[in-house]
This record gives sequence, structure tokens and C-alpha cells, in this order.
Amino acid sequence: MIVNDSLNLAPAITEVLETVFDPEIPVNIVELGLVYELITKEGGIAKVVMTLTAPGCPVAGDIIDEVQRKVADVEGVKQALVELTFDPPWDKSMMSDVARLELGFM
Repeated sequence: MIVNDSLNLAPAITEVLETVFDPEIPVNIVELGLVYELITKEGGIAKVVMTLTAPGCPVAGDIIDEVQRKVADVEGVKQALVELTFDPPWDKSMMSDVARLELGFM
């Protein structure tokens, strides 16, 4: 994950992102490698650039809404933005060792 954190909110934002799970995978979106970028800017703006495991994910809207809502609830965040991207496309190599172990890939 690329972090550009001028407000020093990345640890708190990352902590809440670690509570967001794809319902079909018992690993959080950070460990899965779905969060590509975390940006904070003056005025309390926090932006999360993320992807999904598949473009046709049936719960995409739910996951994005949950990320937006949880980031918005972080103290110091006045506006939470979520940008969905599929460039680069997600693959299993983006998962952390913790995620690979949890899912039986190690």
C-alpha cells in the first residue's frame, strides 16, 4: 500500500480498514492487498484507492460503502473518498504472508 499521509491519520485509517472483509474470504481487505493507496490532505480529506478480487464482485457496492463509512468515522477525517480501480488488476501475489497463510497458500 502506498501511503501519502500529511495528516498522520494512516494508522487509524488502516486499523478500521482491517475490519472490512470480503464476505466470501475470511481475510481483511488490507491483508488481501486490495488497498492500493491511502492519501490524507488538508481539510480532513482521506482517500482510499482500492480494488476488488474480481471486477464482477456481487458485493462491491457493500464493501465500498463500508470502507467509506468507516474511514469517515475516523477522528480527524471530515471527508472520506473511495476510488475503485482495476489497474493493476489484483492477483494472489498482492496478499500479505498472513493472508496467504490464513487461506492455505503457504
